[in-house]
Amino acid sequence: EIAYTIINPINKKTRVVLAKGKALFNADNIAYRFSGTLQDITEQTLTFKRVEDAEERLQIATDIIGIATWELDLKEYTLIHTSRLAEIFGQPKSTQITHEEMRSQIHPDDLKNVVDASFQQALKTGVYEYEARVLKPTFTTCWIRAQGKVFYDKNKQAIKIIGSIKEITDEKKQQQELLESEQKFRLLADSMPQFIWTSDAEGNLNYFSQSVYNYSGLTPEQINKEGWLQIVHPDEKDENISKWLHSVKTGEEFIFEHRFRRHDGEYRWQLSRAIPQRNEDGIIQKWVGTSTDIEDQKMFASQLKKQVDMRTKELKKLNEELIKSEVRYHLMVNEIQDYAIIFLNKDGVIENWNRGAKKIKGYDDNEIIGKNFSVFYTEEDRNTNLPKKLLEIALQTGKATHEGWRVKKDTSLFWAHIVITAIHDEKKNIIGFTKVTHDLTDKKQANDRIKLDAEQLELKNKELEKMNAELQSFAYVSSHDLQEPLRKIQTFATRILEKEHANLSDNGKNYFHRMQESANKMQTLIEDLLTYSRTNTTENIFKNTDLTELINEVKNDFKEVLAENHATIEIGEMCEAVIIPFQFRQIMQNLIGNSLKFAKPDVPPHIIIKSEIVKGADLNNESLSEEKNYCHISISDNGIGFDEQYKDRIFEVFQRLHGKAEYKGTGIGLAIVKKIIENHNGIITASGKLNEGATFDIYIPSS
Repeated sequence: EIAYTIINPINKKTRVVLAKGKALFNADNIAYRFSGTLQDITEQTLTFKRVEDAEERLQIATDIIGIATWELDLKEYTLIHTSRLAEIFGQPKSTQITHEEMRSQIHPDDLKNVVDASFQQALKTGVYEYEARVLKPTFTTCWIRAQGKVFYDKNKQAIKIIGSIKEITDEKKQQQELLESEQKFRLLADSMPQFIWTSDAEGNLNYFSQSVYNYSGLTPEQINKEGWLQIVHPDEKDENISKWLHSVKTGEEFIFEHRFRRHDGEYRWQLSRAIPQRNEDGIIQKWVGTSTDIEDQKMFASQLKKQVDMRTKELKKLNEELIKSEVRYHLMVNEIQDYAIIFLNKDGVIENWNRGAKKIKGYDDNEIIGKNFSVFYTEEDRNTNLPKKLLEIALQTGKATHEGWRVKKDTSLFWAHIVITAIHDEKKNIIGFTKVTHDLTDKKQANDRIKLDAEQLELKNKELEKMNAELQSFAYVSSHDLQEPLRKIQTFATRILEKEHANLSDNGKNYFHRMQESANKMQTLIEDLLTYSRTNTTENIFKNTDLTELINEVKNDFKEVLAENHATIEIGEMCEAVIIPFQFRQIMQNLIGNSLKFAKPDVPPHIIIKSEIVKGADLNNESLSEEKNYCHISISDNGIGFDEQYKDRIFEVFQRLHGKAEYKGTGIGLAIVKKIIENHNGIITASGKLNEGATFDIYIPSS
């Protein structure tokens, strides 16, 4: 049997033939005949050649794109694979990896939850695919993507899987970098008081900062389902849509004033802006927008116009006072809001910043992005590696603070208070830092002047004189410069209401009544601020006091309110403690008053006050001494409670969890309580649940 090539003498074409033959022998074993067949096998030979060529081309293609192919026998679990699979798993190219060896290199966290789960799913669907991590012999990890198809016999039993594996480590890394960039943007957006939102190139809004949900009271699901336009005032909705579509079509900046509905139903004016973000070819990729509350400016402008229309000599004088108050108000607000927020990568290189940073530092974005934040420090601080040390402190403790001179673009200096906070990803790996800077140059200069004046006094009286001067200055401003305009506003408003009552419209009368209410609220706020400031300056005379007697006295102060609201106060066994009686009375008045104020409608308030002596070592709190005994005082109620996420925020000055229309107050009461507790070298914590009441726990030294 032999195959060979022949040439047709007529058409000169080459053919492949297979010759088979057999010899016949006689009795003497001598061949006397040879017979056989000649078969044309040209087509079969070409077919085999094409198959071999196809397999070779497939092997070359998979090698080029880095894909390994494999076949798994589901009866014997034997594995056939190309050499690329061994390379992906960190093995020599010639290694033949078994199915068990392959499974042993899959990351333990992915083997059961990903690989095995995908295998079971593949037996049902016929499609096998997953992404998992592989542990290489070099102690490195890579990501793979496996895809395959299940083949069945005539009885529909799975007999094998044929598929491919590709390493996707670089792709995963790019996804992680994109996620980190998105997290930084969201953190920056959520830290801003304005509403931040984005859309795709076609104008479809796809992201809102947390402030949008806080303001509207809507959930992400509600906004996704019914659209964000539901919070826009009906009178501006059509124009809003028209202007937005025009900007999307032309690429022009979007700017529009419209009203947004707040969670309590009130509409407030907003100034919305959106700027297109373009790629290198100038093609719009997305839009980034902001909405800023301008209700106060709108209201002021409207009131001012109406006052001008009906002004008299007395109204002119009142208008001058209002303008002066407005100027002072804006000066205070601008100073408080003068801050810079900067994002740094883990090496301290500037990646992003807000407009406040641009205002304070003096640089344009293209001049500063990509540079190390040490550019803001003096040469002396850079020589001592202060910027690097601050990053190291933030990395170790989570936060670093510092005050000192910083350098602007024009080389001028300003005094800054900075806070650097470390940012971690979900795996606790450091990915960068946020840096918040406050310009305190004026405060620094004022403090320097006070210090210079105080140098003439004796060293022992220096600090006391400074505190007295600051207190007198604050008291004067609070009682005169702040309250005097309020008294004039109240006096002139009353005089106008009395003398011009018949000449005023109903709206005018309403505005003057609202003006008086605002002045009264401001006066209450000033008095609370004075109380807050005096908690450190009043005479601190500590006395060993029976808390039962003190709390009963406070309870008696609320006698009429308790009766009116059918409220009860249950006082348990109380311990003795060394306290400042006057200040501690303020604590109990504020906490009991809050429990009565924030009672649930139609539910009689029930307040429980009790105490016990506990050891500092059992409290697991770094602020308390383990060697001391503490008087633990607990005040709990059955009121409206609060969300646990606000347990620290409620002790900050001016922090309110409810609208002013719902519950009266200035937002300073609990800040005063916290400050008094700190005067007693103690701590206070809060816990609660919505509609299930709140509990305040106080810990102060028992002796």
